[in-house]
Amino acid sequence: MKPVMIAALLGLATTPAFAEGTHGGGHGDAMEVGTPATAQDATTQIAVSLIETDDGEMLIEPRQLDFKAGETVLFTITNNGEFEHEFVMDTLVKNAEHKALMEEFPEMEHADANALRLQPGETGTIAWTFANAGAFEFACLIPGHYESGMHGALNVN
Repeated sequence: MKPVMIAALLGLATTPAFAEGTHGGGHGDAMEVGTPATAQDATTQIAVSLIETDDGEMLIEPRQLDFKAGETVLFTITNNGEFEHEFVMDTLVKNAEHKALMEEFPEMEHADANALRLQPGETGTIAWTFANAGAFEFACLIPGHYESGMHGALNVN
């Protein structure tokens, strides 16, 4: 092989591919659903629980979230279930795209400010400013979880 081709192949072999399990920094700071904030700036605090029910449903409680444009919220998210779950806020279209990608690559890790993945018993926080009015969604996009009920409306007025 020519040296240029060998160098190119070696570069591919040592560069982590998006599909191999990372999903970091893909959104930048500003998104349609809003922007990352700091906990100190939060004017509202919301406790979110990720659970499974005895009849097989997987739920995010509360089931609906309503905020005002410009409101900064500190979410304290606890996985009270027996399975790994995540909490992702975005548009319906972006969540659908992300969900399809997760079906292809279920072990994909996230490093986005609008998302948090938690093991059973873990708690984490997301500080977020809802900059734009609109109808958005929160969901768990791990394969099968959305279909089992882990999603809800996120309305910003």
